[in-house]
Amino acid sequence: MRKTYLIIIASLLFPIAVYAAPGLEMIVVCYPGGSVNAKDANGAMSSMLRVVERVGQWQENSFNSLFTAKADECRKQMTEKNPKFAITSLGLYLELRSQHNLVPVVQPKIKGSTTERYRVMVQKDKYKSLADLKGKTLGGTVLEEPAFIGKIVFAGKYDPASFFVLKTSNQAIRALRSLDKGELDAVILNEQQFAGLASLQMKTPLEAVFTSGEIPLMGVVANGATTTAEERARFGKALEGMCTDTEGKKLCELFGVEAFTSVDAAVFEPMVKLWAEGK
Repeated sequence: MRKTYLIIIASLLFPIAVYAAPGLEMIVVCYPGGSVNAKDANGAMSSMLRVVERVGQWQENSFNSLFTAKADECRKQMTEKNPKFAITSLGLYLELRSQHNLVPVVQPKIKGSTTERYRVMVQKDKYKSLADLKGKTLGGTVLEEPAFIGKIVFAGKYDPASFFVLKTSNQAIRALRSLDKGELDAVILNEQQFAGLASLQMKTPLEAVFTSGEIPLMGVVANGATTTAEERARFGKALEGMCTDTEGKKLCELFGVEAFTSVDAAVFEPMVKLWAEGK
């Protein structure tokens, strides 16, 4: 349940660290609302970073990262560090793209897809539609970014902060357990969290009363003002080669990522339009 795509990307590419040694290229990694065990994951993080450097023919230990699960902290670090490359949620990309000249570099491919859908889950037969949930409690890890949920997931039709009583959680399974007990009226899940439902034993059957349109997965972005097209292409090429690398393939399989694919910014234009139009 915890293998959302942002965890996957953050885990695969960069070691989770609070500080980077002087001289290293800093990568800001933002995973709003998530819960990541840095101690358990750090070995895999470091191994994958070394693969990225080797495949991209950088000197070993060229990169380090700064990780945060808080949207406000991400905004602060993006401003203070002004990184050449970053991993952000789609919501933060849409919000910060103009301010930091963000250019998409690669997307992850998970289970054959570079898109996902969001679903609002309720106890079966308790509510018939999203409209029935007005004033009810809504839980989930993705609620750290309510503007993204309102503008993109709900396509501007509902403002989460005013329509629901929001109960943010840093673990999807915890929110689902609360839903199962009747402590929450609904839980919003991303694609990876929804796929994990089959492995849970719920006392009460659940059903989706809302399913979003297809939303592109966000991956690695670059600052278009501080990187050259050649640098972006080189970095993207290294990421694309990770899952076919002998060592990198093992780590990609471990985290459920099939590949990293290059992406054109045009893929996100429908999302940019929704963001601009959203209230």
